Amino acid sequence: MSNQLNAQQLKEALWDSLKAVQTGQMQPAQADSVAGLGREILRTVKVQLQVANQSKRSVPLEVLDFAENSNK
Repeated sequence: MSNQLNAQQLKEALWDSLKAVQTGQMQPAQADSVAGLGREILRTVKVQLQVANQSKRSVPLEVLDFAENSNK
C-alpha cells in the first residue's frame, strides 16, 4: 500500500470531516482546516495540469496517479 494521497482518499476525508461536524465529533474550525488543505492540494494539481498543457508536455505521472488511484 502506498502512502501517496489520491483523489478518492481526499474525497473520503472531506466527507468524513463533514459527517464528524454534523455529529459533533469535530469542531467546524478543524473541518475548515481540513477543507483548506484539500483546496490547496487541488490547486496544486490544477497548476500542474495548466503547466503541462501550456508547455505541451504530457500530464505528470503523479497527477495521473492521484486522479486515477493507479499507484496501488
